Amino acid sequence: MATDYSLYLVADADYAAGRDLAGLVDAAVAGGVTIVQLRAKNLTGGAFVELGLALAGRLAERGIPLLINDRLDVALACGAAGVHLGQEDVPVPLARRILGPDATIGVSVNTPEEARRAERQGADYVGAGPAFATTTKDSPLAVLGPDGIRIIVQATRLPVVAIGGIGAGNAAELARAGAGGIAVVSAILGAPDARKAAEDLKKAFMRYL
Repeated sequence: MATDYSLYLVADADYAAGRDLAGLVDAAVAGGVTIVQLRAKNLTGGAFVELGLALAGRLAERGIPLLINDRLDVALACGAAGVHLGQEDVPVPLARRILGPDATIGVSVNTPEEARRAERQGADYVGAGPAFATTTKDSPLAVLGPDGIRIIVQATRLPVVAIGGIGAGNAAELARAGAGGIAVVSAILGAPDARKAAEDLKKAFMRYL
């Protein structure tokens, strides 16, 4: 069964800043999130695994894949569905060898060539961004805009998940550009009502698919 990337939540433990991240994820899934990536740049390995295990169990009951940002060891320890890798992280072929053929492996890209390389190396999808300007994650990369996302979509056969600065007001532009999904952090985790925020995002994006 193909993975549904349409509404991709990056559950950033640092952005949650002590709030109940698992509760926010539960609400977001109830609102239509289809896949979750756990990102925790500043947690110790043990704390990262503990959080991953808590989320993995809750999400498995709902049939929602959990991916781990960067850390193959954490993904293995908590039985996650796979990992999401940056350009400077472990190469895709090595990650595949460690995690196995059934793991879902995504790669962050900013250019068509990076997308083509991810495809050649065996990635399952690419996360293309920043789609729009964002303050959630510091990045020196060029903002792609819908036209840049479209160029990356045309460069690869992999599903392209757009990320960066996305909200209900601009999600449709990315659907029209051919993105297979949208990934968000603050649009859900920073919303007063995570479930409603997810519902609004899903409705805005899916209307044009």
